[in-house]
This record gives sequence, C-alpha cells and structure tokens, in this order.
Amino acid sequence: MGMPKAVALAYNIGQDSAPKVVASGVGQIAKAIMEKAKAFDVPLFCNEALVNSLLDVHLDTPIPPELYASVVEVFIWLQNAESGAQMS
Repeated sequence: MGMPKAVALAYNIGQDSAPKVVASGVGQIAKAIMEKAKAFDVPLFCNEALVNSLLDVHLDTPIPPELYASVVEVFIWLQNAESGAQMS
C-alpha cells in the first residue's frame, strides 16, 4: 500500500463557479486532512484516480472542467450519505 493521499473540496453555491481545492497532500499531510474531516464529521470519499488528478490543482483554485463529472458524482454521493444519516 502506498502513501495516503487526500484532497479536500469546498463549494459555496451562488459564490463559487466550481468546487475549489482547499487542502491537499500526501503522507502525513493527507493523514492530517483525513483526521480533520473525521473530527468535523465530513464524510470521506475514496477515489484514487480522482485524488491523483486533484493533487495537481493549486489550493483555492476551482477544479478544471474535465473533472466536473467525477466531482459531481462525489457531491451526489455526499448528498445521499447526508440524507441517509438524517433519516436514521
């Protein structure tokens, strides 16, 4: 198993044109990002190919259009995860 990798995205509807990369890293930085997400109950989505693509995006920069479809899948998953949690 390789070094852990993590990317955190943020999207403010009506403010941002696209989701932005707000944190990214490999190894210890990735572990810190994941721990922070868990501390704030932010769901973790695992997609190695998407993470590898997003690691190249500069911080506080909107994601490139070619990644929109993949990131939309993450946001749909997140919405479903949140609505499922509210029902229980």
